[in-house]
Amino acid sequence: MSAWLTGLNSRRNHYLIAGVAVVFVAAAIGVWRYAKPQPAKAPPPAIPVTATTAAQRDVPIYYHALGTVSAYNTVALRAQVNGQIISVNFAQGQEVHAGDVLARIDPAPFKATLDQNIAKKSEDEALLISAEKDLARYKTLVLKNFETQQNVDQQQAKVDQIKASIDADQAAIESAQTQLNFATITAPIDGVVGFRQVDVGNIIHTNDVGPLTVLTQIKPCYVIFTLPQLDLGPVREAMLQGTVQVLAYDQNDQQQLAEGRLLLINNQIDQTTSTIQLKAEFPNVDERLWPGEFVRIRILITTSKNAVTVPPVAVQRGPDGFYVWVIKPDNTAEQRPIDAQIVSEDTAIAAKGLNVGERIVLTGQSRLDVGTHVEIRAPNAPANTAERQSDKS
Repeated sequence: MSAWLTGLNSRRNHYLIAGVAVVFVAAAIGVWRYAKPQPAKAPPPAIPVTATTAAQRDVPIYYHALGTVSAYNTVALRAQVNGQIISVNFAQGQEVHAGDVLARIDPAPFKATLDQNIAKKSEDEALLISAEKDLARYKTLVLKNFETQQNVDQQQAKVDQIKASIDADQAAIESAQTQLNFATITAPIDGVVGFRQVDVGNIIHTNDVGPLTVLTQIKPCYVIFTLPQLDLGPVREAMLQGTVQVLAYDQNDQQQLAEGRLLLINNQIDQTTSTIQLKAEFPNVDERLWPGEFVRIRILITTSKNAVTVPPVAVQRGPDGFYVWVIKPDNTAEQRPIDAQIVSEDTAIAAKGLNVGERIVLTGQSRLDVGTHVEIRAPNAPANTAERQSDKS
């Protein structure tokens, strides 16, 4: 029994020694493996971006609207006397001036009436001379008691009657002269004539439905446009400061057509649309605005002095508002919240959060994270194959 116990203890000691040896070997292998120098990890590749710097300049603030060009004056030329048209003295679409003869109506009937009234006046003037002489004789005879006062009074009445007839004759002459003048149709204003509605040889009447033509004054002209009711305050404030500049652009809002001034704000708000109606006046010397034309309007409200500006493409919108990616001096990206106002397709004002001269990312923002290293490239620089594959993924 004693020998068996001794053998059992001996085997246990052997197992214990073997286990300890295994532990020491494993520890030695671990120390060797971790003590072996590891290869250094390569830094992540820099993200290619395009960039620009925040600038400082005065920025005009415009309100935008859609407007319609309206003529300064429009006149439908109609006949004021009945008669036959004997001449039309304008070409359709011609520019005319006030006083230019546009058409003539046969003046013969009106000239005859005028001559008749002139002759009637001459006849009455001759009668007046005879009546006044008779009156003078009656007055002389009544002093010598050779004539009665009654006859003198009758002769005085006759003289007064003839004088009244002469006044009526003069009025008839003036009326006939006016009718004769109406036979010549002249332009009352400067403008451009439209289509001719009546041709030579036709009889024209004062009650005809259609006019002879329509004369439109387009130099100067108006543009009528609307703005939201919320813009009323700033527009009125701008008008209090002085003349408000208004620019007219084509329908594509690309080419400036004319420059004018804000004339007035309509005296009431359209409650149906909650808009205000405004009218601007344009000199339109080169006739680039045409009545009925739709134009894009930009009305200058104010000018932001020394504003920090960035391209709108650099401005991103997040859950907490606008931000831009700023490139720090060590070429790492920083997400910077800003107060931004987009004023045009190429200008945004950073009212707060950005300093003049700081570099900001224009394109490539989708691959950035805080602290990401960036590589600034020219706007049209080609990317390598790996970058293109990354962009596609």
